[in-house]
Amino acid sequence: MEGESRMTEHTAVITRKGQVTVPAEIRRELGLSRGDRLTFVSEHGAVRIEKRGSVVERTAGILKKYALGLPAEAEREAFEQAVADDVVERMNR
Repeated sequence: MEGESRMTEHTAVITRKGQVTVPAEIRRELGLSRGDRLTFVSEHGAVRIEKRGSVVERTAGILKKYALGLPAEAEREAFEQAVADDVVERMNR
């Protein structure tokens, strides 16, 4: 049916180093490729895996609310403040 998600189940093995290979079908479904970052969300005894955007995606537009064209030192300070604000925002989610 349209709009209805289909549940699939896949098995993987944890290595001695705690590593797990994400099954190919799941990688395709999430659009994952080598080097992508994942987020593991634990909730009520279940774990959800989500694709985490790249550093470029996560920081795109981070300086929009700050004035641009500033002297180098002021621009660096604005960037550091933007990063700090972003960290605090993510911690409060």
